[in-house]
Amino acid sequence: MTDRVINVLFLCTHNSARSILAEATLNHMGKGRFKAFSAGSSPRDKQQPNPLALKVLANAGIATDGLRSKSWDEFGKANAPLMDLVITVCDNAAGEVCPYWPGQPATAHWGYPDPSEVSGDEAQKLDAFNQTLMAIRRRLELLVNLPPDKLERAMVQQAARDLSRS
Repeated sequence: MTDRVINVLFLCTHNSARSILAEATLNHMGKGRFKAFSAGSSPRDKQQPNPLALKVLANAGIATDGLRSKSWDEFGKANAPLMDLVITVCDNAAGEVCPYWPGQPATAHWGYPDPSEVSGDEAQKLDAFNQTLMAIRRRLELLVNLPPDKLERAMVQQAARDLSRS
């Protein structure tokens, strides 16, 4: 597994905030070892990434080109990239019955509060998105710096689950 790119899918319910933040951040930090994707269990009709998620990513110097909200059904199709690791980032998606993932990827749950549910003015909402981005970034920093032996197929699930306590 360490000789090739590790595909990681981040799941949330609507695929507009936390999973988008995680996808863009891992693609930014992945050092060529990781390729991130994101999806939602039930994105709304015409769902788009949350503008505040895109704003905090841009402010952090993380590319947002090509980010879009999509259903997890896209990743269960025969022509979809095979995932090595599937991580739920919201509590709703963690409790849902996930589709069959070809290749039987490792799974983990990294729960984060939904920054889009924070009430208040624009500055308070932006701060919530920044806090979520920082929390995601901390875990991803640990993931991308795992030694190669921790990224072997048998070890990646336990390593990712251990990071949920970080």
